[in-house]
Amino acid sequence: MARHPELQGFQVDSAIEQLPARAKVYVVGGAVRDALMGRTSSDRDWVVVGATVDNMLAAGFTPVGSDFPVFLHPCTHEEYALARTERKSGHGYKGFTFHADPSVTLEEDLARRDFTVNAMAMNAKGDLIDPFQGFADLQNKCMRHVSPAFSEDPLRVLRLARFLARFLDFSVAEETMDLCRELRASGELKHLVAERIYAELNKGMGEVKPSRMIKLISKLDAWGELAPSCPVPFSGFDKPEYDRLNGLSTAEARWVYCLGFFLDVAQIKALAKSWRLPRNTEDLAIVTRQCLDFLAQCTTDSSSFGRFFNQVDLYRKPARLRQINQLVVQLSGTGPVHEFVEKVVAELEQGHYKTFVGDKIANVLPSEQVAQVASEARQAWVSELHSRYF
Repeated sequence: MARHPELQGFQVDSAIEQLPARAKVYVVGGAVRDALMGRTSSDRDWVVVGATVDNMLAAGFTPVGSDFPVFLHPCTHEEYALARTERKSGHGYKGFTFHADPSVTLEEDLARRDFTVNAMAMNAKGDLIDPFQGFADLQNKCMRHVSPAFSEDPLRVLRLARFLARFLDFSVAEETMDLCRELRASGELKHLVAERIYAELNKGMGEVKPSRMIKLISKLDAWGELAPSCPVPFSGFDKPEYDRLNGLSTAEARWVYCLGFFLDVAQIKALAKSWRLPRNTEDLAIVTRQCLDFLAQCTTDSSSFGRFFNQVDLYRKPARLRQINQLVVQLSGTGPVHEFVEKVVAELEQGHYKTFVGDKIANVLPSEQVAQVASEARQAWVSELHSRYF
């Protein structure tokens, strides 16, 4: 064990004090890594060595784990897991059998973790427990697997890619890349469930430089494993696309750029279904594609605008069109079409459209269909604005 000024230890509270004397509690994983890097960690993972399920319950902890013993602290509600080992028993990231009892040591628990920089622990005094030289790899800015068991969990490939998007000056140990290639060749990536693929990719999209995540997966030629029946936009990216991607500020905007700018509507829907993308992200990407297709037509007559506004559901969702219009302007530059769209959205939000169409419907004749009158009034409203702008 070693002391580091960055590690402050933690307070042993009343719940921990109720555990047997043989039980030892540690903070493990990312919280220790981040503290050593001088970074703020959003949460802490805890491991309890030498305790039983009954010990945890008697101390007031609440069980929440279905696959292995995990408990919520009675006051902080942080997760405390009993030290455990794991054995490969099936496909995918869930294909493991876990063993947890008081005889499992801290080193055995840390040995099952993905990377050495995540396989460190801290006790209450602030001592660092580092059986796999994670601190040395942290200093050398190297992502290295803990053991050959790394290749048993395909999700670790995506976690590695995501960490590269966060830690911009880190590289990957060549032996770890070899294991990633083995995982890709084994077909294990095909067994990852859609929700976990999206979850890891989405976390990476929210990091500083998502291009580093995409580059690693492309280098492994793994997109076909992750989306076997769908075209994936990232495979053709080069520096201009990566620069635009990194320049966007939110994960959602980055998804919309990747999907809407590089896939057609049918492809967007197929990939969204394959990876269980949020419906809002899918809708924004589709509207982006529709906007780009309209721009490509180079038609600016009022009838074309009317059809386009109906297609993107402007009259029910004006804010969505403004959001996408501004994204396209940010990435591609502005022009008369974008300026007119902004004007139409502003007029609609100010209630002018509702007043215009309402007057037309109020004067509908008994022989006329309200829906037809409303449709014609909608186009007349667009035409009137168009005549003032163009």
